[in-house]
Amino acid sequence: MNAAPADQIRLLDVQDLDVRLQQLTHKRRSLPEHAEIESLTKDLTQLRDLLVAAQTEESDCAREQIKAEQDVDQVRQRAVRDQQRLDSGAVTSPKDLENLQREIASLAKRQGDLEDVVLEVMERRESAQERVAELTERVSSVQAKIDDATARRDAAFESLDGDIASATKEREVIAGSVPADLLKLYEKLREQQGGVGAAKLYQRTCQGCRQELSITDINEIRAAAPDTVVRCENCRRILVRTSESGL
Repeated sequence: MNAAPADQIRLLDVQDLDVRLQQLTHKRRSLPEHAEIESLTKDLTQLRDLLVAAQTEESDCAREQIKAEQDVDQVRQRAVRDQQRLDSGAVTSPKDLENLQREIASLAKRQGDLEDVVLEVMERRESAQERVAELTERVSSVQAKIDDATARRDAAFESLDGDIASATKEREVIAGSVPADLLKLYEKLREQQGGVGAAKLYQRTCQGCRQELSITDINEIRAAAPDTVVRCENCRRILVRTSESGL
């Protein structure tokens, strides 16, 4: 294959831009904010699960407290009615009076026991409320960190995307001036050789594989016409000659 020396040198410019685009794409994909957001999101999910559990516990305690307070109120009302019967003098039978007094005493004990239950439930509910408040604050804090990391990531995206767009446009212009057959070979080699299809011959060394060429290879390249597209015998990449090739 033949191509004008200037076209071959332009191919190096295309290669440089392709490397630049690979670097920008890798940087975009490897931003530290990605791992930060992923880690924080996991923390947020766990905290939200704990918050839901704490809210459920608080809600259960609230219902339990209402039920316990209703039980206390029912016993209290019954005790008031019995006390009113006792105080009214309507019960005159000694046996009935004894039974009524015994029931009032029993209701007083029952009310005390139920009030203890109410206090115990209230303590558990207060503890659950404190846990809800704590977890709510932690969720807000982690969410704020996620928002900050997301904003930083998006700002980096905007900058990198601008650089990628600029490099892509420049590549299109330069690649458009490279002969189609040369560009096709370059693209094929670039795909096969890890993103590098053309390399400069610098001081008798291929900048693609970093191997110094043998004397025989150097003599063959030296004897080749300027428009001959030569290849590295080690990596098979297109080898572009310049004034720094050491020929």
